[in-house]
Amino acid sequence: MDRDDRDDPFGDFFEEIERMMNEMAGGQSGADDAGFGSETHVDAYATSDTVRLVADLPAVSKEQLSLQCDGEALTISAASDRREYDETIDLPAPVDEHSGDATFNNGVLEVEFDRDDDAASIDVV
Repeated sequence: MDRDDRDDPFGDFFEEIERMMNEMAGGQSGADDAGFGSETHVDAYATSDTVRLVADLPAVSKEQLSLQCDGEALTISAASDRREYDETIDLPAPVDEHSGDATFNNGVLEVEFDRDDDAASIDVV
């Protein structure tokens, strides 16, 4: 037995939800998005010793990634045949930019830095 659209009582419902989500994201239904936009999510966490960032980068391969850090911000750049992505994330604490360690697996980038305790104590005389 062939299935047609009349067999799916939720088809219109899900299409309307998808249309509303695209509208909220600022895109048009079916439009080709130039950047990652709403598909990308970056979280930054600071502990007493480290700063860790986790970024969702769909449709990007490891070879397309470029990371730059100046100790206060991390810039993530990526370019695939379908999209380009370039975002600078302010870090929640100063880091030693040379201590960066990154992994990329299944579209999830994880970057960890040692915190830079650049503050010096001052002796009062």
